[in-house]
Amino acid sequence: MVDITSAEGMKGHIPGQLLREHRAQAADDIYVEIATRSAVQDEILVPAVPEPMLVWIASGSALVQERPLGGDWLAVPVKQGDFYLTTSPSPVEMRWHSTSALPFKVMHVYLGLQLFARTVQAATGRTLAAFALREVSGERDPVLSGLFEALYLSLNAPQQPAQDFVQGLAQALASHLVRHYESARQGRTGIHGGLPAHKLHRIIDAMRANLAEPFELACYADIAGLSVFHFSRVFKQATGMAPSRYLVRLRVDEARRLLCETDQPVVDIGYELGYQSPSHFSQVFRQTTGVTPSAYRTGGRAGA
Repeated sequence: MVDITSAEGMKGHIPGQLLREHRAQAADDIYVEIATRSAVQDEILVPAVPEPMLVWIASGSALVQERPLGGDWLAVPVKQGDFYLTTSPSPVEMRWHSTSALPFKVMHVYLGLQLFARTVQAATGRTLAAFALREVSGERDPVLSGLFEALYLSLNAPQQPAQDFVQGLAQALASHLVRHYESARQGRTGIHGGLPAHKLHRIIDAMRANLAEPFELACYADIAGLSVFHFSRVFKQATGMAPSRYLVRLRVDEARRLLCETDQPVVDIGYELGYQSPSHFSQVFRQTTGVTPSAYRTGGRAGA
């Protein structure tokens, strides 16, 4: 697998209310976030990550669709207790709609690469580059469910969970994955490292905080601590698009939200997102979504 960008900033990609967050304290730690997701979500881009990424459905149910960029949609119904596992080297698009009156809550878990590498070495005698996990979409595993629930409850407790307790759960998760979810497919690319997760977190936060400002590639490369060339390459590998194009997508995603959730005039939304020309805003929005902002507002509310 070629270099790809890591994923602590995933909360910047997937809309919803972030409820809890446990930040990685070291490269061999675990990163967790718990969030309530939107009941209905249009397609969003989920970047590729080097860490094993687990998603556990903590509450509710939904019909979730995913596809590689430009590919066909695959629909999977999920409910409380189901989980996803991916180490895909390529970004994917996802969309969903809730099928339950309960809040659609999910927990994202990223296992640090150093922790996972040690676990692979101890269990198989191989390096991380020679090991691969299979992809899982909407399956159930009673052992993983028990570990997920312990992690979920500890992060929702009034007091901050002990770091060694969370680290122990991370080790148990890694051990179970290595022993039960190794890919049997020959030639599947192994897991490689990439940009540290906290850097992506800062980059995405900076992009979202400056949606209306002119794009400055060098500023984001500085946040990543990389040359402009290397940053552009790594970022595109993770998201499937150049940083400047990704900022446009963030602007359009915010425009879609404002069109559906507010009564702001279309012209004002364009100005708020940095487009001084209404026609330019409409053109960019239509190139991304296939419809004009006014048509999207009408269609979105009609389908709400």
